Amino acid sequence: QVQLVESGGGLVQAGGSLRLSCAASGSIFSINAMGWYRQAPGKQRELVAAITSLGSTHYEDSVKGRSTISRENAMVYLLMNSLKPEDTAVYYCHAGVSIRPGVIVDYWGQGTQVTVSS
Repeated sequence: QVQLVESGGGLVQAGGSLRLSCAASGSIFSINAMGWYRQAPGKQRELVAAITSLGSTHYEDSVKGRSTISRENAMVYLLMNSLKPEDTAVYYCHAGVSIRPGVIVDYWGQGTQVTVSS
């Protein structure tokens, strides 16, 4: 079993910053890509940012230039600056975990609420 545990969400004023953290643990052979998704009420879950095992990153257009994704060992972080009310959502950590050579399974965290007040 593999668990992803997020932390760092909360209530912040527009223009503020938050740093989300996610820790992966359990029966992990290796971790491939890790990322952050978000889901706002009434909307589909969308990718916010992702980082490969080699450190290549990808950002959704609306967060480019004001967000930084990073990882270290089995941790992944998302620093978000200049937050806007439209960033309000539940943020989910994702990891593509190789549980043994050649077998990759997608895992998700339980989600952490980010609320940006105007």
